[in-house]
Amino acid sequence: MFRKRFQKGTEKIFNQLENNVPHPKGHVVRSSYRSGSKSPAWQRKEGKSESGGLNKKGVASYRAANPGSKLKTAVTTKPSKLKKGSKAAKRRKSFCARMKGMRKRQKPSNNTGNDRLSKSLRKWNC
Repeated sequence: MFRKRFQKGTEKIFNQLENNVPHPKGHVVRSSYRSGSKSPAWQRKEGKSESGGLNKKGVASYRAANPGSKLKTAVTTKPSKLKKGSKAAKRRKSFCARMKGMRKRQKPSNNTGNDRLSKSLRKWNC
């Protein structure tokens, strides 16, 4: 009854999910973490930076769990030191634009200055 809402082309995908067929690109199924083993470092405190965002260990564990990922650590260089129009400057500008939008959606009670969003914005010099 759940499948009836979807198009005919999705039947193959649902059948594979029901029969536990591995993903063709070799992606790790996250349900394997629930079988008593530890969750990946990027989801735990040891993979997160105190100053906000992920540390190198967190980024490495995320890449291992998600093959083909292009996740990188934060651009912590001050904007005045970055060359205008460089890759790092563009990355920083894009991140700040996206995350400042999240700030507007945040409840005032969650905006303590010590939350993960505030920390990451400070780390990226937004």
